[in-house]
Amino acid sequence: QVQLVESGGGLVQPGGSLRLVCEASDPVFRYYIAGWYRQAPGNQRELVADITSEGSSNYADSGKGRFAISRDNAKNSVYLQMNSLNPEDTAVYYCRAKRGGVIYWGQGTQVTVSS
Repeated sequence: QVQLVESGGGLVQPGGSLRLVCEASDPVFRYYIAGWYRQAPGNQRELVADITSEGSSNYADSGKGRFAISRDNAKNSVYLQMNSLNPEDTAVYYCRAKRGGVIYWGQGTQVTVSS
């Protein structure tokens, strides 16, 4: 019922930063649990971070201290600020939302960290 559209990915040099944006079509998106996952070539999709309706967040070890998830409920958007990027962060990053036991995925945005 909700469509998720990611943006903000691209090519960045090691040590650089990117800010990913997930925009949701549902005007009550604030009630969804939202998160970011990533999938590198040859790897399984893995959690990066998620955030509850109340704004509580948790992070995978891979992004702790470097990544920050946030949401702007007025804009029905979720963000992932990524700092100190390294080549191991190269992956397709997906926005995920969940409500009522149903999970929704965006199409993903490519993040490439390379010099």
